[in-house]
Amino acid sequence: KAEGHVEGEKVENPDTGLYYDEYLRQVIDVLETDKHFREKLQTADIEEIKSGKLSRELDLVSHHVRTRLDELKRQELARLRMLIKAKMDSVQDTGIDHQALLKQFEHLNHQNPDTFEPKDLDMLIKAVSVRDK
Repeated sequence: KAEGHVEGEKVENPDTGLYYDEYLRQVIDVLETDKHFREKLQTADIEEIKSGKLSRELDLVSHHVRTRLDELKRQELARLRMLIKAKMDSVQDTGIDHQALLKQFEHLNHQNPDTFEPKDLDMLIKAVSVRDK
């Protein structure tokens, strides 16, 4: 934590370099608006976060927070679909690496495009954790 940090003040975090950095930041910001989840996040150790234990706390956040997370997920899926379509249009029949395209969805559950569930939070955490290794 930065010295002189004032409650409610935004702390600028460096860019993670992840192609889903903005999505990650938005999810964290929304989750931190829920008092219960914020307290759990502040007291959780790194192993609790990586193991998915923290993701189960998502079931206890407020309806407003869940609705906002659902909206963020839909926006992220739309963004990824647009990127994939643009990439496919640009390479027209030149041997598209479908596995590489699908890897762009490893940070969320694309099989459930409408709601943000504990599995989505778990996948987001794992995607960031794998990258940090």
